[in-house]
Amino acid sequence: MSEERYLTFALGKGRLANKTLELLEEIGITCEEMKDKSSRKLIFVNEELKLRFFLAKGPDVPTYVEYGAADIGVVGRDTILEENRNVYEVLDLGFGKCRMCVCGPESAKELLQHHERIRVASKYPNIAKDYFYNKKHQTVDIIKLNGSVELGPLVELSDVIVDIVETGSTLRENGLEVLEEVCPLSARMIVNPVSMQMDSERIRNLVTKIRAKLEEQ
Repeated sequence: MSEERYLTFALGKGRLANKTLELLEEIGITCEEMKDKSSRKLIFVNEELKLRFFLAKGPDVPTYVEYGAADIGVVGRDTILEENRNVYEVLDLGFGKCRMCVCGPESAKELLQHHERIRVASKYPNIAKDYFYNKKHQTVDIIKLNGSVELGPLVELSDVIVDIVETGSTLRENGLEVLEEVCPLSARMIVNPVSMQMDSERIRNLVTKIRAKLEEQ
């Protein structure tokens, strides 16, 4: 594949994008255009290194990567698991660490132990379904929510919730607690399978440099 081809990165907006750009700078990859906070551009280019960058909402990043609109993406593992797109996960970047957990009032512990049919509220219905059906072999009714899922048990919409837990302070303030851990989460680098074949050398070199930098830290 010609070295003239641009490698395109899709970065999840917010903290993940900022941390990724800091990491890339440490291995000598910069994109000055992205530092202009007043810019209304959607695609930022480093002509010298033949790289393009754009910011996207987290759940859209795996979609851009699967369809080849981006060669490389950086997004949380929660999004990768929930979206279940055809992408290669090549690197754990180690930041944005948190956990996906089953949470609820202490009284819900028994419902989980006895495999009763319960209602589970979550922004992540696919992760919740996989956990309960395939790992716990428990039949549940899953209710998709987009906002504060902690409300679910409080207004008796659900028995428990499946959600991301960082500090757990919101749970504690509302009389809820972590009942079971589903999986650890952090930012991951994903690659389009065709790009991995066509631009294998460039992508592998990039991954190797980033991995080496992460191991130094």
